[in-house]
Amino acid sequence: MKIINWLKKNPKMLKTLLCLSFIIIGFVVQSYLSTFGTLVLILAFVIGGYDSAKEGFLDLVENHHLNVDILMFLAAIGAGVIGYWLEGAILIFIFSLSNSLEELAIEKSKNAISALMSLTPDVARIVETNGTIIEVPTNSLKIGDIVKVRKGETIPTDGILTNDFALVDESMVTGEPISVEKYQNDSLIGGTINLKNQITMTVTVENKDTLFAKIVSLVEEAHENKSKTASFIEGLEDNYVKAVLLLVPIFILTSHFLFGWELIDSFYRGMILLTVASPCALVASSTPATLSAISRAAQSGLIVKGGNIIDRMGDISVVVMDKTGTLTKGLPRVVHNEILSEEILVNQIVKTVEATSTHPISSALMAYTKTVATLSLDELEDVTGKGFKARYKGDLWRVGKKNFILEAIKELPKELIETITKEEEEGKTLVFVCRNQKLMGFYSLLDEIKEESQLAISQLQDMGIKTIMLTGDNEKTAQHIANFLGIDHVIANCLPQDKTAVIKALKEKHQGVAMVGDGINDAPALALADVSYAIGTGSDIAIESADSVIMDDLTRLPFSIALSQKMKTVIKENIIFALFVILVLILANVFQIITLPLGVVGHEGSTILVILNGLRLLRMTPSLETFKVKRYNVKKAEREFV
Repeated sequence: MKIINWLKKNPKMLKTLLCLSFIIIGFVVQSYLSTFGTLVLILAFVIGGYDSAKEGFLDLVENHHLNVDILMFLAAIGAGVIGYWLEGAILIFIFSLSNSLEELAIEKSKNAISALMSLTPDVARIVETNGTIIEVPTNSLKIGDIVKVRKGETIPTDGILTNDFALVDESMVTGEPISVEKYQNDSLIGGTINLKNQITMTVTVENKDTLFAKIVSLVEEAHENKSKTASFIEGLEDNYVKAVLLLVPIFILTSHFLFGWELIDSFYRGMILLTVASPCALVASSTPATLSAISRAAQSGLIVKGGNIIDRMGDISVVVMDKTGTLTKGLPRVVHNEILSEEILVNQIVKTVEATSTHPISSALMAYTKTVATLSLDELEDVTGKGFKARYKGDLWRVGKKNFILEAIKELPKELIETITKEEEEGKTLVFVCRNQKLMGFYSLLDEIKEESQLAISQLQDMGIKTIMLTGDNEKTAQHIANFLGIDHVIANCLPQDKTAVIKALKEKHQGVAMVGDGINDAPALALADVSYAIGTGSDIAIESADSVIMDDLTRLPFSIALSQKMKTVIKENIIFALFVILVLILANVFQIITLPLGVVGHEGSTILVILNGLRLLRMTPSLETFKVKRYNVKKAEREFV
């Protein structure tokens, strides 16, 4: 029963097996009833070769493109015309078998899509206004719906936690086996698993906008986007087929008139040449390998938006990284403050101006000043990349970076210089407050470094890749973090336009400049880089601007480079092997060593081997052994930094 169901799902394989059955019947019957046996073999032709012949001629008529299907069809018909119906039928069968196996192999490389789609459940349990719980299709959930998720169940969609605590397995998104603790109002991702008690969540997105829906969409688009190598080979196919079609009649006539072969033997050898010289294996050298690499990346938590992109990843020589949200968690907290006078008023001013921003620093300051009330300001101006100007009761307040404050107060109080310098040297971000020309105080914030950042930097450097931190933060903070992580170079105090200028300058000096970021201010630089990576937890515009999306584990970046380089090696191996087999088979045919069935077996066998070689990329693992670097105790390193 399982075999029958499998054949129903794979009609090409069913036709291939029917073709084989009729070949066996025709071979047996032909000895007794020659005409009937030939008709059975012709039926095998039709069943096994119809799909390929149809695709070949439609491609020729609609796109004016000659492909290998035409060569196989003409070779089989030519063999039949001179009475070699059995050999022609075997050619059709092996070609059909090769196509069926190729289809199955490529389908295997697309399993990342179906695996992702199966992670979200079909039904969800929503709480109605009267308190009753009903089951509804997951795709019918709306923003604001209250959903119950029992222990061990899969979270059906994206939302926020309404309970005090939850323990969630997010390994299918981040690739990390460690369970994640969630607290009230924390984000939940559809497809992840609730590990503890029943939880309640509020739906925050439509089904089409969930993280998994975006991932599936990106992977599907990526499979349609071919690499440069694949596009080149496909473009070459048309001219190659034309050359073979021209070469075959020349070969037939030359072997007959110059070498004195019998005409029927020359024609038969011409049909073998038509078969073995076709570029099936060459055409299959790139696409299955590229699809396998894209699927493997998706399985490991990296969404690549196309074959041409994963092709470019192997050429990366410089990686430029944003700091906040990329190397760090993007969740700074206030760890120290120095308020010189009127502390309550200063806190009120800070809370009021920061309430207008969604920046992580603003969120940290809002959390720190949550116990004070906001004020009604006379004026408020957001000075991009610097801070805020606010007017309150006739006074002009500034809240922001040190250089922004120094525009008003000219110099810092001498008694605070030592403290400020020490805080900056410890990698803390300082937010200053001044009223008119007087400094009122400052807040020190610390952003925690992601646990995998140091390992990712080490892996990149082990691969000979230069690392650069590009940040809007101050020089001392950026340099402190860079020194801790081992980053080669730091460019601090960058506005969005500065980041773009840096990427332009680097592209003039280096080939393969990659940019990694997560914020709206990173989007222009991401769009300009040769290859760009957005952090999956970042802004939508960053994700849209980037070539790929890292699902919150920076070690996926060096893995993608290693995967791309391995993919290129596999494609080169495939091309060399395919050309070698074609050359050997052509020579064997010229010296009359092989028959048509053996030529087909050698030719189609090489195609299958090339595809299987490409599928090896599905098994590549993002392990430390891939990069040959030592294992770091990231927990200990994080404690040492803080």
